[in-house]
Amino acid sequence: MTTFARVLGIFGAPPGSRSAGSASLLSAAGRYSLSAFGPVSISAAHLIAALILLHHLPRTQFGLFSFLLVIAPFCLSLCGAMFAPPIARQRAYATRMPEPEQLTLVKAKLVFSAAVALAIAAIMFVSGAEPIFAAIFGCYGALMSMRWFARCWSYAEGQTVRVLLSDLAYSAVLLTTLLLLVESRELTMWSASLALLVSAGAALPVLDLQHLSQHFRALHKGRLAPFADTWREMSGWAVLGVVTSEFTVNAHAYLVTLISGPHAFAVLAVGALLTRPVSLVLAALPDMERPLMAGALGTGERSRAFRIVKEFRTAAGAIWLVTIAFAAVLLMWFPFLLVKKEYALSDVLTVVAISAAIMVLRVIRTPESVLLQAAGEFRKLAGAGVWSSIVSLCATLFLLLIAGPIASLFGILLGDIVATQRTFAIARAWRLSHG
Repeated sequence: MTTFARVLGIFGAPPGSRSAGSASLLSAAGRYSLSAFGPVSISAAHLIAALILLHHLPRTQFGLFSFLLVIAPFCLSLCGAMFAPPIARQRAYATRMPEPEQLTLVKAKLVFSAAVALAIAAIMFVSGAEPIFAAIFGCYGALMSMRWFARCWSYAEGQTVRVLLSDLAYSAVLLTTLLLLVESRELTMWSASLALLVSAGAALPVLDLQHLSQHFRALHKGRLAPFADTWREMSGWAVLGVVTSEFTVNAHAYLVTLISGPHAFAVLAVGALLTRPVSLVLAALPDMERPLMAGALGTGERSRAFRIVKEFRTAAGAIWLVTIAFAAVLLMWFPFLLVKKEYALSDVLTVVAISAAIMVLRVIRTPESVLLQAAGEFRKLAGAGVWSSIVSLCATLFLLLIAGPIASLFGILLGDIVATQRTFAIARAWRLSHG
């Protein structure tokens, strides 16, 4: 029974069950409100920032920033895939993670963040960014990756409020800086890049300042070799799943930018901005729900784990509805905020419609996928991701070459259909085998 169904069922239920249902509903609502408000605030900040950049930067530079906001979340997903499973696994046990294991994870995080910086800098440089901007974008990706690791850790410790404060700090610093730059007429590619970097740097200490000494100990005492076992057991398969999922959901961004250039991707970015709250929430909520599901499965409470899945899907669906309603209001009454003379309104409407359909599939699929991750079914999920990514890459490339950038989005939609079908097939088999 979904959360919405329980709302209806509370009325007319016996007093005892009514109280229990109300408590469960309030608990779920409070949990999702705290965890979703942060990602929604970041999404709102990115939307407002994108609107500012859209009207103050040339189309090619706006396309580069939009491409960065595709690459950076991919790195965050990789970070979650590598480190959230071992952190969530520890949540299933009563004992605290031993310090040597903590130092191993922290050292691996530092190495991963350095690799992210180099990778993003190289990709942005190849995509047309000047070397100095590519370097700044790389540093931004590294700081955001370190922050995402800290988010996963804080969720596992039950520090939801701390995560929210970090998200709000990022959003507030970014918007304040950009608005001041607009007011002083100093908004340029250079100043906007630094605004992103400063925002990421300001949000990190809110989460990770208390663990600063642990980073120094990890550099000297942490050992990377033990992480190899974690990689073979779960993280490697989770990373493969994320990589294939990325090709499933964002193949158009890479292919359009690398083949047709950032100016061609800009029109896709304008439309996709409006559905970004859903994608950010779907990226952030699993880090909170995965440990809860793992804990429930670890104690044999499968019904509680299944209930969390339904609550997750209900919350994500509600956010999708609010997002689409907001997009409709903007496009009907305030289209000038999104559309410049370089962008046709019909193109933006088409991109938003396709993006909304894609997000529906992800809202339906993601909670089931997180349950399978909590159950340790990383290998099977990776297999499903391989098939969907092949479909998405081939279809997107074919449509891009014969029909153009906007049509390439249908390749993403097709890949998501395959991913959703395969995920539910795996979930059905697992549920049958585990009662």
